[in-house]
Order: sequence, then structure tokens, then C-alpha cells
Amino acid sequence: MTQQSAAATPMSKEMQDCVNACMSCHSICEETMSSCLQMTDQAPTRIMRALMDCSEMTRMCADMMMRRSPLATEMCAMCAKACDLSAEACMSMPDDERMTRCAESCRRCAESCRAMAGATM
Repeated sequence: MTQQSAAATPMSKEMQDCVNACMSCHSICEETMSSCLQMTDQAPTRIMRALMDCSEMTRMCADMMMRRSPLATEMCAMCAKACDLSAEACMSMPDDERMTRCAESCRRCAESCRAMAGATM
């Protein structure tokens, strides 16, 4: 299959679900970073770094899947790692509702990305 015909092929439901999970995770990571910046006590640097990495990776991963990049499979694997680290960092503040919601979104995205990383795109 040529690159042009691959892009013309409709996305599978699994790939579309992964793109949606990535975009949702990207959005909540951005919102959580904004919330962290407004906290009276500073959010730990580790959490902010994890959120930034996850936000960037999920956006890039979705973009690569949508354009059927030959690197999308590897990107999905890296994205899953970034999401796992972000979820872990967010759960270091388990009493914060936004952090908990962000961690849940990161976990869903990581699961979807891991599935896509094992799929042939």
C-alpha cells in the first residue's frame, strides 16, 4: 500500500478511539497544568514536567496517527510511557480531584496507546 493510499483509508475504530483518548488526555493535562500554576502552594516540579511531557506526546501522537505516519506505532509506545509517568505523578496528590481525573485520563490513554503500539497501522 502506498503512503497516499494509506492516508485515504478510513481510520479503524481502535485508531480513532486512540486519537480521541490522546486529544482528551492532552486537554486535561493542559487544564491541570494551568490549575497547578494557580495553586497557592507550588505543585512539585516533577508533576509539572510529567504533565508537560504527556501533553506534548499525546498531541503529537494523535497528529501522527491522523496522518498515518510510519512512526506512529513507535510514537504510541512512547506516548503510553509518558501517560503512565503523568498518571503516577498526578497520583502523588491523591486528594486533589483534578489530579485524580487527570491520572484517570492518562491511564485510559496509555492503555489505548499500548494497544495501538502492538497493532499494525
